[in-house]
Amino acid sequence: MKKFKFTIRGNEYEVQVISFEDNIAEVDVNGSVYHVELAKDVKTTKTPKLVRPKPVKTQETKPKPVAGLSKVEAPLPGNIIKINIKPGDTVTKGQTIMVMEAMKMENNILVEKDGTVSKVNVNEGDTVLQGDVLAEIE
Repeated sequence: MKKFKFTIRGNEYEVQVISFEDNIAEVDVNGSVYHVELAKDVKTTKTPKLVRPKPVKTQETKPKPVAGLSKVEAPLPGNIIKINIKPGDTVTKGQTIMVMEAMKMENNILVEKDGTVSKVNVNEGDTVLQGDVLAEIE
């Protein structure tokens, strides 16, 4: 049971919710019991409702790449199941360098620019989080 204190037009009321079923609440107000009908529909499910916020226009500044270094990051949390590169390999834009299992699906990790692999930060079987740096391309 929940207890509340309300002040209406200078008068203080102690309200205790005794029971709540459908849209009817049984409340005790300063010792008097009332059955109160709520005007709004009561949620009958615990599933959240998707609300899409309106986009806010802001001025974004993109970080400048550091001397041609490109970091390949994990797009989702998951497991690395295949690595197709090693340090020193030459890669081209759009090439699949790794395969990652995430949400029971295989996802190809692609290179965003041409270059040479300078570092591979993961091994097959590793678990990664979103945003982890998987490899570095120069």
